[in-house]
Amino acid sequence: MLYLGEINSSQELAWRKSIEVFEEGADRPRTLALFPEDRCEGVLPDASVVRLKLSQLWLSRPRQWGACWLAGKLWEELRLDRFWAERLPASRKGTRWDQVLLVLTAYRLIAPGAEWRLHREWYGRSALADLLGADAALADSHTLYRCHDRLLEHKRALFDHLVGRWRDLFNVAFDVLLYDLTSTYFEGQCAEIPKAKHGYSRDGRPEEPRGCGPPGREERCTESRPASAVFPM
Repeated sequence: MLYLGEINSSQELAWRKSIEVFEEGADRPRTLALFPEDRCEGVLPDASVVRLKLSQLWLSRPRQWGACWLAGKLWEELRLDRFWAERLPASRKGTRWDQVLLVLTAYRLIAPGAEWRLHREWYGRSALADLLGADAALADSHTLYRCHDRLLEHKRALFDHLVGRWRDLFNVAFDVLLYDLTSTYFEGQCAEIPKAKHGYSRDGRPEEPRGCGPPGREERCTESRPASAVFPM
């Protein structure tokens, strides 16, 4: 609970109408008025008045709510909840891979960084656990990395789904669809990844092997073959 400020006696009725509290087990909300304990003169002592001891208020586990809620709404608007529910069933231990992917996606959208940071810091400061009705197991570091392994086989279907949703949402038609290219670099030798080669770097990391392309199509970009040559307009 946060104290929202001071009001005078003439604002009391308007204040009472603006605050509604939902209590567990109740069918309807209850209207309450908040007043600092030392400034309740003239306020009728009834059950709708809450006297606050401001010196004893503190914040406990503040979490980012708005951006997480919006990420969830975007996820639903794109119908990715349905798409992934069909393709990422829960594991035998009950791991909801579709929810793990939602956490990864929201993290990339709101505060992009490494999966380790998501596991150690960000998830606990977000409201995703509250919104999804889940616990910290959803952001276990091993679970986050294993989720990536389950996505590759659905890459083409995901691309087609997103194009279809874009067409339906905005009622558009097109003959040629242009992409914003994504460059991905890898760490390590990557001896078993044929497309990971040293070469042209769009993000200033020429020392790392890489691949580039739009969603669903990655190609090799070398010093003599940059992205503009790989994907001509």
